[in-house]
Amino acid sequence: QVQLVESGGGLVQPGGSLRLSCAASGSIVSTNPMGWYRRAPGKQREMVATIISTYSTNYADSVKGRFTISRDNAKNTVYLQMNSLKPEDTAIYYCSYGYIPFNFWGQGTRVTVSS
Repeated sequence: QVQLVESGGGLVQPGGSLRLSCAASGSIVSTNPMGWYRRAPGKQREMVATIISTYSTNYADSVKGRFTISRDNAKNTVYLQMNSLKPEDTAIYYCSYGYIPFNFWGQGTRVTVSS
């Protein structure tokens, strides 16, 4: 019913920037949330940022002030602008659509922050 395709991951130096994209297809409604979650090596999956609209966003304390989530409803696409990256941001990042536990997941895109 819903498919999520992520892109934009890669290798960056500490202090660098990346922008992740997630394109959704299927039965998408703009009032359902979209978001980004990540799983670091040896760690459980954690919430990074979620969005319903520009005025309804939520961020993990560890990324607030550095990351920005945005949404283009015409393209059914959500973005994550990642600035001032730290080695601890290294993880596989997953896109989500809908309320957990009824949500859909993307395949994940790898982000590596290393000098």
